[in-house]
Amino acid sequence: MLLSIIIPTLNEEKNIQNLLDSIKKQDFEDYEIIVSDNNSQDKTRLVAKKYGCRIVKGGLPARARNNGALAARGKYLLFLDADVILEKNFLINTINEIEKGKLDVVTAYVKPLTDRFFIRLSHHLFNGWMFFMQKIDPYAPGFCIFSRKKVFEKIKFDETIKLAEDHAFMRKAFRQRYKYGILKGSKILVSVRRFETEGTLKLFTKYILAMLHRIFLGEIRTDIFKYGFKHK
Repeated sequence: MLLSIIIPTLNEEKNIQNLLDSIKKQDFEDYEIIVSDNNSQDKTRLVAKKYGCRIVKGGLPARARNNGALAARGKYLLFLDADVILEKNFLINTINEIEKGKLDVVTAYVKPLTDRFFIRLSHHLFNGWMFFMQKIDPYAPGFCIFSRKKVFEKIKFDETIKLAEDHAFMRKAFRQRYKYGILKGSKILVSVRRFETEGTLKLFTKYILAMLHRIFLGEIRTDIFKYGFKHK
């Protein structure tokens, strides 16, 4: 098994089918899909079973990712959120980039699933920030992280962190001198539902404050930003 795809879920029946469809359309077959479900009350598990996914116990994102990875059989791990969509040939292009560049941990630039100018602008700014920081303190959104399994086993996601546990994972990998990369050949198509429910300015401000907290005060281990694993 070359690749294990791990998807944390909580009431994701409206979104996960689109992701699973995009995975099934890939020109790549050497993978398994593991859904780490946090006791969904909708049809998330039924949809996952329909697509042949393995289901394991979930929890908050860090624990869900860890649980999924512990059950994984692949050489590589790909952590995705249930509301993203993969571009054509995303998987094969990514595996090729990782192996050619001998990369250990990888993420992708983001492309929002909307035409709204300010939301697109905010994602463009985030892409620029990832590019700028890649040699200093690399970032990786949790909705798209590749990792060699042997690297994950030495790092894992810190389950005590309340927000930005994904960036903390990448920071730890970087400080342990694992090779980081941002994909050149593919972007990840991302949902903007948090922007729509919380408001673009409010959410963007929250992200900026969280970033400053991590720079000056360390990792976020309290609920100061009230950013829960809740999907609407």
